[in-house]
Amino acid sequence: MVTFLKAQGAAIIGSLADFLIYVTLVQLTGHTRGMISLATAEGALCGGIINFIIVRKWVFNEGQKKAHIQVTRYLLVWAGSILLNTWGMYLITYFTTIDYAIAKRIFVSVLVGVFYNYFLQKRFVFK
Repeated sequence: MVTFLKAQGAAIIGSLADFLIYVTLVQLTGHTRGMISLATAEGALCGGIINFIIVRKWVFNEGQKKAHIQVTRYLLVWAGSILLNTWGMYLITYFTTIDYAIAKRIFVSVLVGVFYNYFLQKRFVFK
């Protein structure tokens, strides 16, 4: 349970970076579906880098193992996460009138973070 809570703390920090970049880019580029999807991917990129560093060193204490294997595995999981986040945002903004910021935080990030990222990081990336 402690590992899960630490992972969620790391996810919150990565998500804050992701969210700040996402909102900033949407505000600067416009609220079109294409720009929202691009901003989602850009935010996820920055948040993912921050998350990897924190998760590797603090959550799973894997800083002593070879990073290249972990990075390769993380990139595979991360690519799936970016696709799920990007497509999730596109679908929600296309089929609903939910505000983009609420959709990002509540519907997409939480679902992908808890049900995809955590389990694959624990069982595949940092095993």
